[in-house]
Amino acid sequence: MITLRNVEKSFASGPAKTYVLRRIDLDIKQGEFVSIMGPSGAGKSTLLHILGMHDQSWTGEYFFDEVAIHALNPKKRADVRNRNIGFVFQSYHLLDDQTVFENLELPLSYRDVSKKERQSIVCDTLDRFQIVGKKDLFPSQLSGGQQQLVGIARAVVANPRIILADEPTGNLHSGQGKEIMEMFKRLNDEGTTIVQVTHSEVNAEYGNRIVRLEDGWVVKE
Repeated sequence: MITLRNVEKSFASGPAKTYVLRRIDLDIKQGEFVSIMGPSGAGKSTLLHILGMHDQSWTGEYFFDEVAIHALNPKKRADVRNRNIGFVFQSYHLLDDQTVFENLELPLSYRDVSKKERQSIVCDTLDRFQIVGKKDLFPSQLSGGQQQLVGIARAVVANPRIILADEPTGNLHSGQGKEIMEMFKRLNDEGTTIVQVTHSEVNAEYGNRIVRLEDGWVVKE
């Protein structure tokens, strides 16, 4: 599904370069649940944003279903991203001025889906995540756990093939965090590929594979 070869990211630091990622080779198969771990500053989130095609300033080769992402212009990369990838962020990233229903509808607006069909899909998703009663509320009216649940619902509403999650339980207490991880496990069991960045060994164990980064290098799989 995903193949990275010799992927590097750096920035200028005076006359020298400072590397954030070095010579990353990584393969992610359809249906895997991969946990990326490592100390702060290891390059975990940077790698996730490259996988998610948000970060454009890197070198190397990236293939998604054998499509050479590194050779695409930003518009075509965005098209591949919007059709295939869902995102879950630690800080939720919900739109404060939109209701839960409107937040869930947004990813569908990037696709060729009619208004009527969008509303039907959102209603099904609200039911699936048991948040029908929250549909007219704004993010500020929800608890942290509820906001993260909406964030995951938004990530899956367009039925993406892969979900990328950056410290998805970082702002939640342990009970809420376990609920979120169980939700990821169910999604993975249903066939969704998941890649998460986490500091938690407990959360990492929900996956079937751990990739460890240190100083921008993959040091262990």
